[in-house]
Amino acid sequence: MPPPVRPVAGAGGRAAGERLVEVTYKRKSGFAVHGRGFGPHDHLCWRYRDEHDFHDRVREFLSEGLTLGYQVRYIGTGDPDVLVRDLDGIDGIDEALKAGTAQVASLDTTYPVGAVIDPATQVRAYAAATDAALAAGFAGLRVAADCTSLVRTPEQLDAFSRYEHRIDRYMVDRPFSAMCAYSADKVDDHAFAQLACLHPNANTASPGFRLHAADDETTAFAGEVDQFSEDLFALALHRADLRPHGGQLVFDATGLTFLDHRNLLRLSRHAADQDASVVLRTSWPGASKLVNLLEITNVRVESAA
Repeated sequence: MPPPVRPVAGAGGRAAGERLVEVTYKRKSGFAVHGRGFGPHDHLCWRYRDEHDFHDRVREFLSEGLTLGYQVRYIGTGDPDVLVRDLDGIDGIDEALKAGTAQVASLDTTYPVGAVIDPATQVRAYAAATDAALAAGFAGLRVAADCTSLVRTPEQLDAFSRYEHRIDRYMVDRPFSAMCAYSADKVDDHAFAQLACLHPNANTASPGFRLHAADDETTAFAGEVDQFSEDLFALALHRADLRPHGGQLVFDATGLTFLDHRNLLRLSRHAADQDASVVLRTSWPGASKLVNLLEITNVRVESAA
């Protein structure tokens, strides 16, 4: 999702004395078909060809956010008044916009064409926005954004991909959820795959693997990685910039269905470059067989519960 921009609507809050009940959610991961059913820590990548269908998904995502007590924000390009009309159909949206419970912003007035974001700076900005929403009495912050204009050049794509993983890790234990959308007409298959593989959820089957945050010290690794995804996997590892904890890179690979020998060796080398070992928690039986066959000494496979 893009970094925070100045919203059209001002700040708002919940009614005085209104009590928010904290609910514990398990973070979702997998294939998505709509914008409903997402909790306070969820992160969704959405590729669209039809703008009307995309706006339907935005309304689902933000409407549910309002129901759950979040402050919601819709970000895109173009005239802010047009963006407001994209939200028509959400129950109570006019009142929510007036109160600041819902906000709309255009990237056009904030980021010049070709602007390259700084990942760390933008994560701090969204952290501040989430804290402000909580201080105003909301249960958290939810954002739906068309990020297409921020990934058009190679430099933008590289920076934004790094940012996607950093903000995903922030979401794990903070009440911030987001839908990041990309136009299929303007972001090609290869570029989209670089972004989608760093999200827990996407509305496409490609790419075939996901690398995203599980908690502060664990990275979730799911799907299938073979010779056809070797370059993408290497790029995802590089951009995620995973840091060892206690000398280990720990992967929750309960969703892993296949990992070929080339990519297992790449994972081993990635850890070795940081003087770390790999802990791979998976129920896929091929992992331990490959480690033994290749005599990889810095990868330990643990059976997933």
